[in-house]
Amino acid sequence: MANKDYYKVLGISNGASEDEIKKAYRKLAMKYHPDRNPGDKEAEEKFKDINEAYQVLSDPEKKSQYDRFGTTDFNGGFGGTGGFDFSGGMGGFEDIFDSFFGGFGGFSSRRKNGPERGEDIEYTLNLTFEEAVFGVEKEISLTKNEKCETCNGTGAKPGTNSKTCDKCNGTGQVRYQRNTPLGSFVSTATCDKCNGSGKIITNPCHTCHGKGTVRKNKKIKIKIPAGVDTGNVLPLRGQGEPGKNGGPSGDLYVNIRVSPHKFFKRKGFDIYVEQHISFARAALGVELEVATVDGDVKYKVPAGTQSGTVFRLKGKGVTRVNGHGRGDEYIKIIVDVPKNLNDKQKEALVAFMEASGEKLEDGHKKSFVDKIKDTFK
Repeated sequence: MANKDYYKVLGISNGASEDEIKKAYRKLAMKYHPDRNPGDKEAEEKFKDINEAYQVLSDPEKKSQYDRFGTTDFNGGFGGTGGFDFSGGMGGFEDIFDSFFGGFGGFSSRRKNGPERGEDIEYTLNLTFEEAVFGVEKEISLTKNEKCETCNGTGAKPGTNSKTCDKCNGTGQVRYQRNTPLGSFVSTATCDKCNGSGKIITNPCHTCHGKGTVRKNKKIKIKIPAGVDTGNVLPLRGQGEPGKNGGPSGDLYVNIRVSPHKFFKRKGFDIYVEQHISFARAALGVELEVATVDGDVKYKVPAGTQSGTVFRLKGKGVTRVNGHGRGDEYIKIIVDVPKNLNDKQKEALVAFMEASGEKLEDGHKKSFVDKIKDTFK
């Protein structure tokens, strides 16, 4: 990075304060840290650059030299190529990151082989319309890892113990040092001897073969509350994959999927239905039996109801999940126009039209009623 602009590398202006330098470094170090960008060579190089820039600008003496001469060539002033040695001081840019963040966000290169939470599991549960509306208790079956009962999850044969890995000293990680023209760089990797567990099992359990877990088919009872709908997710804490090294189990997330109903339509906690009635009943008014999720109820349709009119049955909808009360049911009236009329029906309609005085405005032409009569003759 000879003669590169360290302030530009950190995205700050010349003469930035110590606090501004720290904030800029923290933001960029989190973004380009190798743990967040595995296998990304470009991110790795940027991470090295920002650490190099921070080591200079965070040191008052080095910063003064840099501000004065505008170069990274500090030969004779600090020693080593570029005036800083990544193998000294804090032990490399990984150690700079650790001391600065204190392992913040889980990206510390000094992570110990401590307890780890188990992974979460997802399961899709299909319900009928009625089951979702009223709630139901279901038993699901899924295959998942369970803690081995033979060794109680240790992976070791009963009566024996595992020993600490002598390669990583129980951390589960090993450190490697690389010498480059810019200095010595330290990186970490999963220990290949214990596969990151930090332990060596000399006498593995005959049931789980040293894994500490076994695959089992497990049945779980789930109480589905009334009012759930497609897209709802029910969390079951601790029913996921078992944790490692004494860590807690993950969770099971049940995704709800509700089958449509052939008659009822649901929107939120409201239910919509269509009720077909004849022209005569709509005109005269009638008491109908309307279907609801609770059974048929009687409802008085007033005379002169038009097709498309919507009536509301309050509280006849779906129970509100984790709330109070229920939604409503909305009835849309569909007036059916008869297609095939017999002579008696036709005559009745003609008489109705005559009584209504339906005629064309042009008196020289036959009235609409007369045309119907001629057609019937």
